[in-house]
Amino acid sequence: MKEIKLLLFFLLTSFATFAQETFTLSGYIEDARSQEKLIESNVIDLRSGNGVVANNYGFYSLTLPKDSVRLRFSYTGYQNKDISLLLNKDIRLDVRLEPSLQLKEVEIVGAKVERIEEATQMSRVVIPIDQIKKVPALLGEVDVLKALQLLPGVQSGGEGQNGLYVRGGSPDQNLILLDGVPVYNVSHLLGFFSVFNADAINNVTLIKGGFPARYGGRLSSVIDISMKEGNMTGFHGEGAIGLVASRLTLEGPIVKNKCSFIVSGRRTYIDALAAPLIKSAQEADGIKAAITLYFYDLNAKINYKINEQHRIYLSAYNGLDKFGGSIREDDTDKSTGDFFESTNGTQWGNLTAALRWNCSVRATCTSTS
Repeated sequence: MKEIKLLLFFLLTSFATFAQETFTLSGYIEDARSQEKLIESNVIDLRSGNGVVANNYGFYSLTLPKDSVRLRFSYTGYQNKDISLLLNKDIRLDVRLEPSLQLKEVEIVGAKVERIEEATQMSRVVIPIDQIKKVPALLGEVDVLKALQLLPGVQSGGEGQNGLYVRGGSPDQNLILLDGVPVYNVSHLLGFFSVFNADAINNVTLIKGGFPARYGGRLSSVIDISMKEGNMTGFHGEGAIGLVASRLTLEGPIVKNKCSFIVSGRRTYIDALAAPLIKSAQEADGIKAAITLYFYDLNAKINYKINEQHRIYLSAYNGLDKFGGSIREDDTDKSTGDFFESTNGTQWGNLTAALRWNCSVRATCTSTS
């Protein structure tokens, strides 16, 4: 009997000793650069296969038998870290992981498109100028009116023409406004180009029906074109040299965050391109001829901010088409010095100006019960 009790004593002592041979590893898992806690990161002992997942604070706690352990700390997007140690007591072990892959910043920019069925005014289309510049251009010249010809309910007057026939109406039935001022002659070169320089324009609105009361005098459509207001913070310029025309735009602050300006010009050089052809014809026929054929557009605008509620805008536009020429033919008898010379030409254009004062009044609402 005494031997049995002694045997039971040794067995219980062995079990107690075995139960005490486990120790706990605990600590935080963090980002090595920012020291942000890595939530739900993984810890596993590669020898025993036991593991644990860190909690919402990046804290882990893993209990293992007394032995040599090889721990692997891992987290998605970070380099794994292996640590080997002898677990013979409770150990506090904080681990920091290095990112394994650094992606470049990607910026996604989108524009909200107004659904026509949700618009408060039907038959109204707003087209940003950036979208118009993406439309294929004739001879490299971006044309606002040709871009409008691609919209539903709008037709062109012919191939290469910029006339607008909106729902059967003729071009002279369209009201075309530039910063609120009517423009009556909207074509250069008898209809091949419009007078609107895309670099100076900010927005284009086409209203094909149900015109608001402030628009009057036309039957077919309203085309409301707004010029840029100028950069209030820094100077900026852009330009281009095309096949038939060149353009340059400059904008910037006169007084930073207070007053700004924008100046934009465009001119063609068709006469310069035609000069070699004319010269070759002169040498063949003995006739001296000169031709003048060009157009230009000049836009300017000043934006002055009085305060948060009041602004003053001064804008102007000047455009001109000039066509003319001269022919000189000397008498066949060189001794007389007689000659015949004829000069003629014509020009047409627009000159508009607008002074606008914008006042935004904050309404105060009170309610009583």
